[in-house]
Amino acid sequence: MSIEEGTTAPDFELESDVGERIRLSALRGRPVVLYFYPKDDTPGCTLQACDIRDAWGEFEARGAVVLGVSPDAVSSHVKFREKYDLPFTLLADPEHEVAEAYGVWAEKSMAGKTYMGIERSTFIIDAEGKVASVMRRVSPDAHADDVLAALG
Repeated sequence: MSIEEGTTAPDFELESDVGERIRLSALRGRPVVLYFYPKDDTPGCTLQACDIRDAWGEFEARGAVVLGVSPDAVSSHVKFREKYDLPFTLLADPEHEVAEAYGVWAEKSMAGKTYMGIERSTFIIDAEGKVASVMRRVSPDAHADDVLAALG
């Protein structure tokens, strides 16, 4: 499935790093940065998360809600958030249902082996729940700047 700009973002509900159930549609009225990343506490994912953390004031100034989604368990998210003092919400998608709904559960390859995993992607969802921007195969080190530019 491919998510297109201008369409309504697929709704979902996932457990957060503080044990709350977060429903995307409940966040209407504010822009949402929904970013999918492969795994907690790995080099690229840590760089990406810390880049958002370091630009947090700019995300807040734009009124954006930031949600990081990976297949990791809630307990892993708690450790990751605490280790790097992340100010935004991490959501657990262990069955990769939301990743599949957004078309980011994809075949990947490393060292000659193929496997299924998260394609690092970001979706900016406007205050009305429409997909305003789709960013595929994002670079972890430029992610925060690219997202802030797209938020305007």
